[in-house]
Amino acid sequence: MPWLPLLVSLVSAVVLTFVVSAVVGWAFGLVAKRKEWAQSFVARMRRPFRWTLLVSLLAVALATSLPPWLGSDYPGQEVVYQLSRVAVIVVVAWFVGALAIFFEDLGLSRYRVDVADNRVARRVRTQVLILRRLTLVVIVILALGAALLGFPGVEAVGASVLASAGLVSVVAGLAAQSTLANVFAGIQLAFSDAIRIDDVVVVEGQWGLIEEITLSYVVVHIWDDRRLVLPSTYFTTTPFENWTRRNSELLGAVELDLDWRVDPGAMREELDRIVEGTELWDRRTKVLQVTDATGGVVRVRILVTAKDAGTLFDLRCLVREEMIAWLHASSPAAVPRQRVQMVEAEPTPAGRRGRGPASTAGQGGLFSGDNADSERTALFTQAIPIQHDAAPEPRPYASSLGAEAEVDPHVAGQPGGRPTGRPDR
Repeated sequence: MPWLPLLVSLVSAVVLTFVVSAVVGWAFGLVAKRKEWAQSFVARMRRPFRWTLLVSLLAVALATSLPPWLGSDYPGQEVVYQLSRVAVIVVVAWFVGALAIFFEDLGLSRYRVDVADNRVARRVRTQVLILRRLTLVVIVILALGAALLGFPGVEAVGASVLASAGLVSVVAGLAAQSTLANVFAGIQLAFSDAIRIDDVVVVEGQWGLIEEITLSYVVVHIWDDRRLVLPSTYFTTTPFENWTRRNSELLGAVELDLDWRVDPGAMREELDRIVEGTELWDRRTKVLQVTDATGGVVRVRILVTAKDAGTLFDLRCLVREEMIAWLHASSPAAVPRQRVQMVEAEPTPAGRRGRGPASTAGQGGLFSGDNADSERTALFTQAIPIQHDAAPEPRPYASSLGAEAEVDPHVAGQPGGRPTGRPDR
């Protein structure tokens, strides 16, 4: 049975894989009872180690069992060889990548970011995460190159590519100019300490935390749970605010516009009571100052400090709320008011009349509002009645006919009234 040795070799490889995995797991289990890093190592490396061991033993079994029985030129020999070689390269790359990630996580575990002063920890975390991505990229490229170089004819292709490398590099550089700029900007951000993970920044008018830094972009976690994704070149070419560049402690201000009757001394006593009764204040600074007194109000500024940006925001809101409640309850006179001065107009002298613009300004005039002016105004606005009385005595006048004429009673008394031209009978 020519296939029996091959079957025995494959079964032996599988059994040996389980035995070795069990022994190694038992050994690390004993260490894990005393060391925390051993638990992380077992959780991270269990699957990559088993698959790497199994594929490697199967490749050895195929290489040692097939040729003696089927000869050195059996059909499909090259295909089986190439598949087993590629499989070994893939699992080894997986194992190496998992091992690199484990050591990086082991180094990061020494630097905690959940403490008050975590500037060094955030810087190390940022650099390690960038190095992790670079390590994975290098491992993938090396594994891909090792897998391709084992195929016949790849050497010739590589030579032709190298021959035209000048033209290809120029074209690739022009096509990937922005991408390469972001990659180099990401590396610069990781090692220049300009920004770090969990840094408090203000970009594009938005306040947030640096959540992720990659080789090509940076993710900013905004205060309302939105994510602002910016290219890495943004932080190397555009000014931005970094509130935690040197340390995480921050100084914040609360400003109140109050009435001139405010008592700053009483407000200082109330500020002491507020900050002493909360854990948000880090006991570094608390100041109350009158910074301005113009425009009908007094501006009072309160300065307080906290261990980080989130705590400072809560502390400022607390101080503002407590101060408003205290002002309404204990010092209502300090609440700002809008003052309006009422001025009584001077009385107009009776019977005084005038003309022109001066006379209309409270000294009588054509339309000033007194009774005499109203009567006079009516003369210009009402119709003039026409009197229909008896006709007046006729009066002679000279006419072309030489006779006397009488005046038409309908036009008598009107300007421009004309005689009828009828002779007197």
